[in-house]
Amino acid sequence: MKTQGYTLPADYFALGDQVVLRFLLFGAALVAVVVMVTSKQTEMVPVQSPPFQAYVSAKFNRSPAFIYFVAALSVAGLYGIITTLLSFYAILKPGCCPKLLSHFVIFDVILLGIVAAATAAAGAVAYIGLKGNKHLGWGKVCDVYDDFCGHLAASFAVSLFASIVLVFLVLLSIYSLSKKIPK
Repeated sequence: MKTQGYTLPADYFALGDQVVLRFLLFGAALVAVVVMVTSKQTEMVPVQSPPFQAYVSAKFNRSPAFIYFVAALSVAGLYGIITTLLSFYAILKPGCCPKLLSHFVIFDVILLGIVAAATAAAGAVAYIGLKGNKHLGWGKVCDVYDDFCGHLAASFAVSLFASIVLVFLVLLSIYSLSKKIPK
């Protein structure tokens, strides 16, 4: 494409799309982490002896799956902001770092696997909290901790969005690499 005597690189628009998608990844990861970390609810529940009750808190850090979720999405957010800046720099200085940009596809795929695994783990634990498991004697907790479960659901939904953004980033990176192959 030619603009006033200056020829834009073939993947100029793909890099622009990557900047937008990488910023969306950062935003989605940040929102998912903040919503998960702020999820806390304290309720009066019966304890071992039926006539007695105690205040019990539900927090994200009481489940290893939720801790993994927060760690994975924190890494995704950090990766998103760093690669957003690198992609933006690549637009400003065409041809500056083709090797680094070609490695994005590898890192995007790895991060997609990490985020998808963390989302699945957190979703599985949240589902057990929602439905319980009669075979193991695990009761439903979302009936009691409704606000906490609402935070989990919102964080889970935003994390799914982040996973979809990563899928699009992988596809866009592969497309950009395929354009560089001589025909």
